[in-house]
Amino acid sequence: MASGGGGAGPSRPQRQLSMGPRNLSRAITMRTEGFSGEEEESELVPSSLAPIVPILRAANAIEDENPRVAYLCRFTAFEKVHKMDPNSSGRGVRQFKTYLLHRLEKDEKETHRKLASTDAREIQRFYEQYCKKYLEGFQDRKPDEMGQYYQTASVLYDVLKTVSPPSGPDAKFDEYAEGVEKKKASFSHYNILPLNITSGPTQPVMEIPEVRLCSINSICIDFFLYHM
Repeated sequence: MASGGGGAGPSRPQRQLSMGPRNLSRAITMRTEGFSGEEEESELVPSSLAPIVPILRAANAIEDENPRVAYLCRFTAFEKVHKMDPNSSGRGVRQFKTYLLHRLEKDEKETHRKLASTDAREIQRFYEQYCKKYLEGFQDRKPDEMGQYYQTASVLYDVLKTVSPPSGPDAKFDEYAEGVEKKKASFSHYNILPLNITSGPTQPVMEIPEVRLCSINSICIDFFLYHM
């Protein structure tokens, strides 16, 4: 994409979108019916592109803190979309791609780096800051809240790898990310409650008040049914 955002833009040697400049220009001129930008971006995503939803949610979550990094998140989301469906054959994919391209064109020009002179350095420094601010020393936070922070940190690392030079990010980020992923697993959301809710170590999900209430009710119901 063209450079912008307070200098040269996305700052590895100029990052090229995989669809090529001609197709890019053509796509930007297409109509974007149904995508006004007023809705939550993650709610506009076609079902076939569901894997990019966490990236867009992360972009929205950090928008106020660092608009440039939010732009880089959406840039990464677009790259993934194009790899998933390069011909835009899925239902709603072409319209969504066009909406996202318009958003990227706008944000690329209007967002500015706050922490560094290049996008690679910007995301690296923001990733470090984010992890220290939200993931370290906050054991008293609710598990569902911590789960959201870990999910965003995981997305930021994915973006960091996308924006970094071809040689890849510094090894220290790989080590840090590995630790984040391990801790993130303990805050994963469950579709069902753990089976061993009365024994064994307490799962973080069981600390959510609504889940604790449900588990207590379940135990009571089982008790009365057994003794009837």
